[in-house]
Amino acid sequence: MEAIRPVPRTLLRDRAYAAIRDAIVAGEIEPGAVVRDAELAERLGLSRAPVREAFSRLVDEGLLESKPQSYTRVTPLVASDVRDAAAVVGAMHELVTRVAVPRLSAADIEAMRAANQRFAAAVGTADVDGALRADDALHEVLVRVSGNRAAAATVARYTPLIRRLERRRFGEGGSCRSAGLHERLIEACAAGDAAEAVRVTAEIWRGLEELAD
Repeated sequence: MEAIRPVPRTLLRDRAYAAIRDAIVAGEIEPGAVVRDAELAERLGLSRAPVREAFSRLVDEGLLESKPQSYTRVTPLVASDVRDAAAVVGAMHELVTRVAVPRLSAADIEAMRAANQRFAAAVGTADVDGALRADDALHEVLVRVSGNRAAAATVARYTPLIRRLERRRFGEGGSCRSAGLHERLIEACAAGDAAEAVRVTAEIWRGLEELAD
């Protein structure tokens, strides 16, 4: 029975956070919807404490808003908030790209190509979830190789705000970012051209800022 140990409290908090965040980003919990810790705790099979901790983190990240002793609800989609988040996340991706390109291995480049193939296939079948997962996987290679934990934390914090708008846009018939831009990024990375890779990265994230308009 040595393998059976209590689940760490932090793990329960993180489980609650990830589940609620993903439901908000996917639109399963809509903007303006009131959320209740007791109800979500029951649905998640957790106690109320980790759910309350998750609420606090989501308020800090801008996905929830709370009025003490009154309500906690999902924030509305505000274009200026998404623009600000896209600008910050884009700047972090430019930073990690500049650092990562000289360090990329052949396996890293292949991982990026495979992610872009999944991205293109998902876009072709209108699989929004698949497209966004593949997009994350492609850019995560550069974040990981850069080794910049502060940039990684900033990207993780603000990307959900952007994803919420992207999902809604795609659901209304909009299009995913071009696999061609990804291909240009990958070719620049494969050639060791950090300056060009940064330029393409900036182009990708400018498109997301414009999406907010």
